[in-house]
Amino acid sequence: MLDWWLPPNVSTFGGDVDRLFYLIFYITGITWVLVQVTMLVFLFLYRHREGRKAEYSHGNTTLEILWTIVPALILIMLGFMSRATWDQIRHTHPTSPNMAVVQITAKQFNWEILYPGPDGKFDTDDDKMIENDLHVPVNEVVRVRLTSKDVIHSFFVPSFRLKQDAVPGRVIEIWFQATQPGVYELPCAELCGFGHSGMLGHVTVQSADEYKSWIKEQWPS
Repeated sequence: MLDWWLPPNVSTFGGDVDRLFYLIFYITGITWVLVQVTMLVFLFLYRHREGRKAEYSHGNTTLEILWTIVPALILIMLGFMSRATWDQIRHTHPTSPNMAVVQITAKQFNWEILYPGPDGKFDTDDDKMIENDLHVPVNEVVRVRLTSKDVIHSFFVPSFRLKQDAVPGRVIEIWFQATQPGVYELPCAELCGFGHSGMLGHVTVQSADEYKSWIKEQWPS
């Protein structure tokens, strides 16, 4: 496999995303090799030779039909194979006993992460906003309400295989379930202005006990 060139997968749906990526990579990689080999063979066979005149060829209709139909069938196959994964990531809203819900607002050039506080409701006095620092519990579903204050940004956590544009005027709900504690990068993956390269947050995935301790530090009783 090609695990050495991808960040470690630590989300529940990351394995399905990786399998689709590998399949597409192998199909395109093998096709590229075959095309390059064919070009080299043709360069050798039909190189310039003294005394031989060039001949006109109108092509081969059968081959042209084949190399049009075969890629179309491959694309249709990939579309059907990716549908279940796409539905799981975009169209389902799983829950878990200790599900966390946060609201993330992108702006030039930070992530504003709003936690609802002990009452579990937004737009109340106990809400707390922290920039660029998202804390979540391991093995629990996390739902994110994503929006933007100014321009289009892109919420991207490579280790979760999760990417979603943040659009001004819209609230888009996404979810993930991290499977391994650690600290993971949260860059912006959409060119959003002169400070785009410095727009970097972090997602800290904690054990249940560590997450509870962190919550108590933020909202001491």
